[in-house]
Amino acid sequence: MSPNNQNNQNTPNNQKHQSAHLFLPQHGHYRNLRVYRVAEALYDITYVFCKRFLPSRGDRTVDQMIQAARSGKQNIAEGNQAGATSSETEIKLTNVARASFEELLVDYEDYLRTRSLQAWDMQHPRLRSMRQWTRSDLFFEEYATYAQRLGEEEMANLGVTLCHQVIYMLGQLLKTLQERFVEQGGIKERMYEARTGYRQQQDEMMKTLKQENTTLKQENTTLKQENTTLKQENTTLKQENTTLKQEIALLKKQISGSE
Repeated sequence: MSPNNQNNQNTPNNQKHQSAHLFLPQHGHYRNLRVYRVAEALYDITYVFCKRFLPSRGDRTVDQMIQAARSGKQNIAEGNQAGATSSETEIKLTNVARASFEELLVDYEDYLRTRSLQAWDMQHPRLRSMRQWTRSDLFFEEYATYAQRLGEEEMANLGVTLCHQVIYMLGQLLKTLQERFVEQGGIKERMYEARTGYRQQQDEMMKTLKQENTTLKQENTTLKQENTTLKQENTTLKQENTTLKQEIALLKKQISGSE
């Protein structure tokens, strides 16, 4: 293939036509999602919480809480990546993530209740400042340090607060995924639409080429007819030229005879 042909294949128009038929949705990376970043922080905090305040052996709550936090985080990541080829899988895994954080929320609430610690409600003077902190970007820089210093009541309420945030964000994400599915359909529908669109484009191109070919044939026929006419006119001119030469020769003879 010559360089010119390669350049023609990579023109902006060709690239535009090619991208128009891509059927895999463009997904942002899960690590850029705030819900994933909060879920990751919640997993780290839960891990530290269990190591600091729960016995290392003989209590299944440790494994259950860490596993619930990990499951929620991992299912957000897996669902996000699976969404490129399966809206159903993305929705299912996102809902599994939300269920895992619901389980973790109950564990934190159980910890506070069974140890007669205060569960901070909306009237608690420290809850508002904690919620503001966890919603700020500064939280992601500071939480690891605070996780080693906060008391058990503070840590458990921090876990509750983060669980509520993640559960809410996952609910909003599920709503968005459902709306997207209703509007755009699943992978099979997008594949069919992309394939159909490509075939229609090819059919239109073929139709245009056939029309151009027909026009060129008509123009060629017209040129042939014009060429034939020109040849006939040339023959006529030659005949007229021959006749003129004969007439001139005859005149010359007549003039010579009269002299």
